[in-house]
Amino acid sequence: MSAPVLNPVALPAATLISEAASLSADRYVVIGNPIAHSKSPDIHARFALETAQSIDYARMLAPLDGFEEAVQEFVRQGGKGANVTVPFKLAAYAMATRLTARAEAAGAVNTLAFSDGEILGDNTDGIGLVTDILRNAGTPIAGKRVLLLGAGGAARGALLPLLQSRPVQLVLANRTVAKAQELAAQFAQKFPKENTIVPCGFANVDGPFDLIINATSASLAAEVPPIPVSVFGARTLAYDMMYGKQATVFMQFASAHGANVRDGLGMLVEQAAEAFFVWRGVRPSTAEVYAALRAQL
Repeated sequence: MSAPVLNPVALPAATLISEAASLSADRYVVIGNPIAHSKSPDIHARFALETAQSIDYARMLAPLDGFEEAVQEFVRQGGKGANVTVPFKLAAYAMATRLTARAEAAGAVNTLAFSDGEILGDNTDGIGLVTDILRNAGTPIAGKRVLLLGAGGAARGALLPLLQSRPVQLVLANRTVAKAQELAAQFAQKFPKENTIVPCGFANVDGPFDLIINATSASLAAEVPPIPVSVFGARTLAYDMMYGKQATVFMQFASAHGANVRDGLGMLVEQAAEAFFVWRGVRPSTAEVYAALRAQL
């Protein structure tokens, strides 16, 4: 018989949905608003089963103005960690008492770990992206030319893990050139040893590239960033951080111009696996989880 993770009466600031709670299990949540769509509970339940880890993982709907209070109450009631999704990644960054280098580089936190009064803030999005590209897509980054489209939060989270993979060049292209230049300058100041970023506008990109990553939100509007087709080559991997049942318009556009394509479902699974490792010290395999999620789309 399942038992509730938290007493709803004791947590008026948030609504928590637990599907398979256990009184003895360590408790984790994914916090967002909205949150009902999140695949994280299914992903982490599969990871826990595979690695024989006793955890309970639930969805938590936090009020837009009540994120910190919801987290504090969850910690008081024994919570061990949380994934954080929109619109709370900046609030999680501000709340953390210690940040990893990749969280600091991203300027946002999607993973929290609670221990001995400390709140560790991490960002696993970028390493999830890189792991999916290297391991699952079989595409090397070291010594390659990389084009990162967009200069928002998704791009920012990807920068440090991408540069740590040692591309020969990383071009950061954005519709507003000044925003790309600002992000490149901020990154250079924080991580001077890692910085090989070349900022530019979409129209000024000089291809072809070995790897192109669409970190814009254009696919949500069924649009393609206005980049020249010369960026694509026969050996280019065009990667869209978005995913769905059908190929995104960016993937269709890239494929029509000779590129290999991949969507961001693998990134979702790999960033979750990295968060699981942060919490449990065990790294789950991801192939079966990815296949199951792909079949559900």
